[in-house]
Amino acid sequence: MQVFRRLMCLIAVLAPMLAAAAPINPQPGVEYVVLPTPQNTDTGKKIEVIEFFAYYCPHCNAFEPELNAWVKKQGERIVLKRVPIALNEDVLVQQKLYFTLQAMGELDRLHQKVYDAIHKERLRMNRDEMVFDWVAKQGVDRQKFADTFRSFGVAAAVRRAKAMMDAYKIDYWPRIIIDGRFQTSPSQAAATLPDSVSEAEQNKAALQVMDVLVSKAISEKK
Repeated sequence: MQVFRRLMCLIAVLAPMLAAAAPINPQPGVEYVVLPTPQNTDTGKKIEVIEFFAYYCPHCNAFEPELNAWVKKQGERIVLKRVPIALNEDVLVQQKLYFTLQAMGELDRLHQKVYDAIHKERLRMNRDEMVFDWVAKQGVDRQKFADTFRSFGVAAAVRRAKAMMDAYKIDYWPRIIIDGRFQTSPSQAAATLPDSVSEAEQNKAALQVMDVLVSKAISEKK
């Protein structure tokens, strides 16, 4: 009897953990949404995956390393496109920072460092001169960066990002779009999990849903 009681106690402790870690069978309208108006993609046979994010967002910061690892596992199946959002003038600076780094070929090197500057070093990165000073410390030519930051090309990228946010009706982030048709996020992917699940478990659920949706999109392209 005592052994049985111990076993039942162990099951009670482990059950929530097992439920959170269990494979999920995502359903439309629950863990993801099928968009009523699909958007065109330009990635050929590869599946387009869009992440709407913001550097200041702590949830985007937490999701970033998980997303990077997931992208590497996908290999040639997908093309990841990041779209920085802008809520106001402060965030617009960070949006333009992203597009300027992209235009200068510095994005791969400095993308994670921007997150770290904001979330670890507590730099606000919400003023042009503050950003210019920071990139100069990273070995980027300050004047060239400033010129690109203020260029027509970056302004056009900002307009495209706004148009994409409108087209996909993005109102919170991180948000993932797959194949122009499916939309999910860590919080949505964890819709059927216990309310007590951690952010890390929500992120894991999102990646599981994304796996399913990528596979679904690939099978439907054949």
